[in-house]
Amino acid sequence: MSQEKLTLEILTLETLESWLWESANIMRGSIDSSDFKNYIFGLIFLKRFNDVFEEKVAAIMSDEDCSREEAIEIEQEDGDHFVPEHARWSFITSRTENIGEAIDEAFGDIEAQNSYLEGVLTAIQFGDKNKLGDTLLARLLRHFNQYNLGNNSLYKADMLGDAYEYLIKQFADDAGKKGGEFYTPKPVVQLLVNLLDPQPGHTVYDPTFGSGGMLVESAHHVSQLPDGMIAGQPNIMLYGQEKNLGTWAIGKLNLYLHNMRAELERGDTLVKPLHRDNEGIQCFDRVIANPPFSAKSWWTHVEVNRPKKTDKSGKEKEVPPNYKKEVKDPFGRLGYGIPPRGYADLAFVQHMLASLKDNGRMAVVLPHGVLFRGGEEGKIRTGLLQGAKELPGDRVEAIIGLPSALFYNTGIPACVLILNKQKPENLKNRVIFIDASQEFAEGKNQNSLRPQDIEHIHDAHSAAFHNNAEEEKYCRVVELAEIEENDFNLNIARYIDTSEPEPSIDIPLVLAELGVISGQLADVDAELDGYLAELGLTSSRHSREGGNPEVEVA
Repeated sequence: MSQEKLTLEILTLETLESWLWESANIMRGSIDSSDFKNYIFGLIFLKRFNDVFEEKVAAIMSDEDCSREEAIEIEQEDGDHFVPEHARWSFITSRTENIGEAIDEAFGDIEAQNSYLEGVLTAIQFGDKNKLGDTLLARLLRHFNQYNLGNNSLYKADMLGDAYEYLIKQFADDAGKKGGEFYTPKPVVQLLVNLLDPQPGHTVYDPTFGSGGMLVESAHHVSQLPDGMIAGQPNIMLYGQEKNLGTWAIGKLNLYLHNMRAELERGDTLVKPLHRDNEGIQCFDRVIANPPFSAKSWWTHVEVNRPKKTDKSGKEKEVPPNYKKEVKDPFGRLGYGIPPRGYADLAFVQHMLASLKDNGRMAVVLPHGVLFRGGEEGKIRTGLLQGAKELPGDRVEAIIGLPSALFYNTGIPACVLILNKQKPENLKNRVIFIDASQEFAEGKNQNSLRPQDIEHIHDAHSAAFHNNAEEEKYCRVVELAEIEENDFNLNIARYIDTSEPEPSIDIPLVLAELGVISGQLADVDAELDGYLAELGLTSSRHSREGGNPEVEVA
């Protein structure tokens, strides 16, 4: 395939987004829509990496007054965007057959040159001809050849990252419920970041980072603050872990295309946390997450090779593990209690709390059941509020109720739980409750938080945090003693009454009005009788308490 002439123009974000999304329409009907993102994201990266490489080679040729071959040698020795010959865009687009294999080899070559990308690109397989034939790939490459994705064609360095996030949302919309596995709606992300307010120099960690939206938004937040940028990059250190290979790869590329570097590990955060130091679990200034709601069988160590027993019907069944007895965490994260097998929510909460520095704060999206379910979860909740064994209490800073149907994979309302290891003096033994469940933009399949909704939540929380200020039917600062009276149940409805009072009835006034109405009816009756008399008709009426008038000819 011959390489077509590139359009060397400064791209607008709208043009870039539309052009990239059109690539999905090229694939539509050929493969499952849930697979689009992996291939398209891979080609976006390959094109971007090559275009930046060509820019750097051209710059070296100009600065050093040397040949292209000499410039490539210089970039290979000193640069961070060297592209091996068989991974170059011109080589791949010249292929007419086995295009997928050529792309796979290109990814392997680039990974070998860049340790940050190890395992990211080769997670995508283009060589499966049952999914991607040469004809389809040739069309995709021609489509991606329309524009240059080098820095000189973008009006800002991380513009491609913004377009990438747009695509992530579009793919999440396309995937429906499956979209929730890798994407948290941006308004929810913005809310959590605004509430945590990370500062320049902070470390931020997401233990279930998905496509990386919360880390990117944290960096954007810091970049807008004084001293928020250093050497052209946000003054913040980002960390994350993700279990799913494909999602991990999407998140890595998201941060890369935003020109942000992050330490993003792949693995099961609960069973094998990978951010560790000499003290055990590594600690951070801010921890933020939207973990999977109520994940089941979450401690995989005790879920494999279970003993079996025969039931009364003669069928063999696995003996379910007793989490309270069998779960042993070598990192000591579950000191407040072992969550039930069917609800991993408070396991994630305790992991996040263990990952906080002594003055750190965390925000996590959770289902409401965490606030009121009993048993071991009730015990954990109590410990977080008043302490357990040798563990301190008074960790809960705020509980915020969100509207229903904000997320792709569930229609149930969720809440935000904020924990704080160093609450201000005015909030000691107090918890902020906010009921923001009624303020949202209603959508056909999904609701969303509007900018004014996010601002209302943030302002109410800030006023309560700093001054214990409250807002009727919306925000309260509740004493721990009142929570204890409610058996440490944190159901928001117990603390914020949003019901409207019954309208009071002034009975004497109502009776007086009825009297006026009765008089008016009597006047109408008299007037009607006059008209009937003129017509030669008479009327005999029942009382107003009974039947209809009977009209007779005189």
